[in-house]
Amino acid sequence: MAISDLDILSALSAYIECYPDDATLLTEPLLLLSQGRDFSSRRTFPMHVTVGALLVRGDGCGAAEILLVEHRAYGITLQPGGHLEPTDITFIGAAMRELTEETGVDSDTVFPASQNPVYIEYGRVPARPKKDEPDHYHLDVGYAFTTVHAEVGRIQESEVHGAAWYPLAVAERLVGHRIARAVSAPA
Repeated sequence: MAISDLDILSALSAYIECYPDDATLLTEPLLLLSQGRDFSSRRTFPMHVTVGALLVRGDGCGAAEILLVEHRAYGITLQPGGHLEPTDITFIGAAMRELTEETGVDSDTVFPASQNPVYIEYGRVPARPKKDEPDHYHLDVGYAFTTVHAEVGRIQESEVHGAAWYPLAVAERLVGHRIARAVSAPA
């Protein structure tokens, strides 16, 4: 069964339990979710849910790299991610799907760091007239994954210009504080 508003609320609750300091930042999406409007659909406005994947590659000696993509539509460096599909049944599965689609990483070399989201961000997205989308908000639910030796494969050129591994400090400057949570995700 597709991801429901109840599933979204469950993910938010689990996240807020782990990161209570972020509860205030999620007041607006919680209010919207109480309306029950199928927020997993890309066609639901003023908000819908997206997923993200933070893939950490470590060498076992403390050096960590994060896989990031050059997002085609936004023109910035981000973690892999995107909209939910009607066939997605879990958030973590949707995040893994987006990760492998956009970067070509072999899913057999990637493992979830946690079953709970490591970040949930609520942010404004500008209108995209070509997709018939007004200004709206994304509730981005992100998961951390780990790998020892995953490599970038064939990228999804319709979505990204490229994908590359970045040292942790560089990735944090490019993407923000959510990167640190990928490295220290609670099990």
